[in-house]
Amino acid sequence: MSNDPRAHSRVIMDGKSRAAARSYFKAIGFSDADLGRPIIGIANTWIETMPCNYHLRDLAVSVKEGVRAAGGTPMEFNTIAVSDGITMGTEGMKTSLISRDVIADSIELMGRAYMFDAIVALVSCDKTIPGAAMGLARLNLPGIILYGGSIMPGVYQGKEITVQHVFEAVGANAAGRISDEELKEIEDVACPGPGACGGQYTANTMATLMELIGLSPMGSASVPAVDPRKLDECVRAGKLVMDLLRSGVKPRDLLTRTAFENGIASVAATGGSTNAVLHMLALAHEIGLALDIDDFDRISARTPLYVDLMPGGRFTAVDVDRAGGIQLIAQRLIEAGHIDGSAPTVTGRTLAEESASAVETPGQEVIRPIGQPLKPTGGLVILKGSLSPDGCVVKVAGHERTFHKGPARVFDSEEAAMTAVLTRQIQPGDVVVIRYEGPRGGPGMREMLGVTAAIVGQGLGETVALITDGRFSGATRGLMVGHVAPEAARGGPIAALRDGDEVTIDIDGRRLDLGLTQAELAARMTDWQPPAPRYTWGAMARYAACVSSAAQGAVLETPKI
Repeated sequence: MSNDPRAHSRVIMDGKSRAAARSYFKAIGFSDADLGRPIIGIANTWIETMPCNYHLRDLAVSVKEGVRAAGGTPMEFNTIAVSDGITMGTEGMKTSLISRDVIADSIELMGRAYMFDAIVALVSCDKTIPGAAMGLARLNLPGIILYGGSIMPGVYQGKEITVQHVFEAVGANAAGRISDEELKEIEDVACPGPGACGGQYTANTMATLMELIGLSPMGSASVPAVDPRKLDECVRAGKLVMDLLRSGVKPRDLLTRTAFENGIASVAATGGSTNAVLHMLALAHEIGLALDIDDFDRISARTPLYVDLMPGGRFTAVDVDRAGGIQLIAQRLIEAGHIDGSAPTVTGRTLAEESASAVETPGQEVIRPIGQPLKPTGGLVILKGSLSPDGCVVKVAGHERTFHKGPARVFDSEEAAMTAVLTRQIQPGDVVVIRYEGPRGGPGMREMLGVTAAIVGQGLGETVALITDGRFSGATRGLMVGHVAPEAARGGPIAALRDGDEVTIDIDGRRLDLGLTQAELAARMTDWQPPAPRYTWGAMARYAACVSSAAQGAVLETPKI
């Protein structure tokens, strides 16, 4: 056999000199036979602090069953995971994006330390998916990303709801539109069990993308978290990683330019999260692939919006499964000529071959027929202009306005903006500006779902816009512009804004502009000084010192040695 499936683990397991290592493994129940098989790392993002990843410990049991059945020895290890939804609106939210890189680091370090022959990464909440993909890309071992699945929708007054509705209910309550009792009722039913947030928010966006980019088995991600079929998918993944190991196929064999363009098209076609821009740029950075923020606008402009999903649409991620699964989305996009079906996947078959078996549920309304999209172009738009010369991101998956001009209401933190919203200080026509929340300035680039949802909940979603050098949850809807670069902490033009300045958002023209001349802008910045770091030691300080611009994916830059 030209490909040795134990090429890595032999180094740590074989020979007389490795007796002490084997002795340690025997202490926890591994036999000589176990240690003589390929060793498969099971990178688990299980954690007891959120529903998204809470069930992954159980799923790992089935993955390991599949590995053993196919002749391997699984060894499970954990990474960290941060819940965006739970930390939203607090200082804790600053850790979320940072956790992506810690997850990647932990998988890389464990892979190098224990010399696994292959890895299955169990993921769910937002940053665990790109973090795992980045870790696998660094190691370039045969590997699979396996998504834990969506939460089931809650039901309130006969309608399906998700956590998005809870955030919006907070704003509605502050505006007196619903009572405290109604808010409590919505809170109690929105999240009925384990699984990731139920719309095409960041987790489900990235899970869809991982199937279209080829790192996840086709058909595995859309199965809901609590569906018994999910255990079957876990066993399949355990067996499949052994096939990958024997064939020698590695992540970098799959992560081609074509694969990335397919992945971006899947985000555009499903009205997915703007966070995908950050994560795709970061993943491309790991393998040295030249991907630019403008590529997202180009691909989205040629890709119709085909899938009717929250937050801009009507349905939840569970409805995708009921309609025919992510494989049906892939089949649609291939047949319509919007993605390249010849791209390889972890199964050894092409994307076209994998999606050919998709079965559409008669009468489903979630995934539109070819030639009948919801919109002729996709949900991701990149704007540039005097206020964001390096670019920024806006999602237009719903029925958002394409033009807004209004006075800036400037806040130097999310908390200050949230206070203004909840105390009814924001008026129709305003442009809420939240700055110093970028990758360096935050640090960590907090999501602004609390603020955006409160604006929508107060009934201002159609008359108020928001721009920030921070980012948004996949559950955000309305005219919200994020990832403004350069960020305020780097001296970007957003740092020069003052209350009352005119801001123009022009989606069709792809512009975000400030109503000042270049001379006026330069004069304002003459006395500007970078703010003092919010953290001066520890992980947060190191991140702020090393992180790149959002326009480059907010990746950690490696110092030259």
